[in-house]
Amino acid sequence: MENTYHHSIDAKGRLFIPVDLRMELGQTFYVTLSTERCLSAYSSESWERFKEKNRQMSQVNQKKMRPLFAMAAKRELDSQGRINLPQQLRDFADLKKNVAIVGVGERVELWDSETYADIAAREMEPENIAAVFNELEF
Repeated sequence: MENTYHHSIDAKGRLFIPVDLRMELGQTFYVTLSTERCLSAYSSESWERFKEKNRQMSQVNQKKMRPLFAMAAKRELDSQGRINLPQQLRDFADLKKNVAIVGVGERVELWDSETYADIAAREMEPENIAAVFNELEF
């Protein structure tokens, strides 16, 4: 999943998920907090792997993951390809109206469009890309 789309949250808190990302996520998927000021969406299969990895951690480390699981919302696409985003998750990611929907490997990130534009501009600088390639030994 490596695509970026822009859609708006409607007055009822619903967000359209693009078709190709829906195909990757499935009809039912999970949305939760991220390590940045955005949300992450995982297919049911990815979420199960995530939960299994958590189950294998020590209890101390499982507690560190508590916010991620406590805030997770199981979402199902409606007939128009939308999901309802709980207010608490929208508040965490500062999602008010315009949302950047970004496919990133096995997850989809949901960003405030303006915030994402700022981050993407920095991340897409040739110097940054070169530094990342070097750091990750690509």
